[in-house]
Amino acid sequence: MAEQKQTKILTTVLVYSTILAAVIIWTGCKKQPSEQSDTEQARSESPQSEQVGETPPLLQGRGKSNIKEVIDAARTWGPASNFQSWFGKPAPEFTLPDITGTQHKLSDYRGKNVMIIFWAIWCGPCRMEIPGLIELRNAFSKDKLAMLAISNEGPALVKTFAAQQKINYTVFSNQQALPAPFNLVNAIPCSFFIDPQGNIKLATVGLLPLSDMKAILQTE
Repeated sequence: MAEQKQTKILTTVLVYSTILAAVIIWTGCKKQPSEQSDTEQARSESPQSEQVGETPPLLQGRGKSNIKEVIDAARTWGPASNFQSWFGKPAPEFTLPDITGTQHKLSDYRGKNVMIIFWAIWCGPCRMEIPGLIELRNAFSKDKLAMLAISNEGPALVKTFAAQQKINYTVFSNQQALPAPFNLVNAIPCSFFIDPQGNIKLATVGLLPLSDMKAILQTE
């Protein structure tokens, strides 16, 4: 009798743990208003090796999809509803130095797609997204796609982590205010997709599989 009761309790715990993990992956992490200490952040583990299952290729055997089709097929992310009024509007200008000290002006990337990723080392779904972002950087040439990943953590910590993970896209450590809508990000990972004309195509929240990143970039 005692063994049956114990088995029932363990089963219940596993079910709730599975549900909680799924919720965290889909909704992402609530963005922390202030930095963690370097000691706390340094405890963050490297990205998990396992990948969330990618959605079926949306573009296979047909022409370009539209944004609605990509959103409808999403499993681990959704459109950031608090930014929908910005969709189709010009992205505001900003200039930031990356972790190597190189200055980047958003308007300098006019004529190519831009993906701006808000992330943090302490955020599990952000770390899970990194391998896909590395593959995305390898899949698109720099004259077609700019990838700008912005963390509000300390520059030394971010630089060390980026080197350890062999991140091949542009990484920023920024504690300065950005213009709206970028200053309104309250959950991560959060990504903004900006078209070659400089307009915000879509903003997402939650874990983006590689196939969905590619699909969004290829939509019109």
